[in-house]
Amino acid sequence: MSIKERLAADLKAAMKEKDIIKKDTVQMVRAAVLQKEKDGKLVLDDDGVVEVIAKEVKSRKDVLPDYEKSGRDDLVAKINQEIAILLDYLPEQLSEEELRSIVKDAITETSASSMADMGKIMAAVMPKIKGRADGKAVNALVRELLK
Repeated sequence: MSIKERLAADLKAAMKEKDIIKKDTVQMVRAAVLQKEKDGKLVLDDDGVVEVIAKEVKSRKDVLPDYEKSGRDDLVAKINQEIAILLDYLPEQLSEEELRSIVKDAITETSASSMADMGKIMAAVMPKIKGRADGKAVNALVRELLK
């Protein structure tokens, strides 16, 4: 079953179960996938859908600190639930050790020695981790390892 088919099936199940947060989250993702398909005049495969879902997770994680600072615990809880729902559709996330290993290998492959080589390293790492880790985490690791 493709991810798009799974999203459709999960939407039906969420509607039957009256799980509003899951229904809304899945509908949002399906709308984002459809929008990307219309904009690019293409049909997304599972990799493309994973990209869209990863982008949705990232956008939610980015707004989380703002809601926490403003004391909106209700929205923080809702966003955390949405993130948990979305993570179910992504491949298993890499641990910090696995990510560190991939970044170290990329540094070796590209013969990087300074921060000027950051772009080369990121270009080597990002295709390998697509949907399995956040770009910010990779960026932070690269900065740490190139000090």
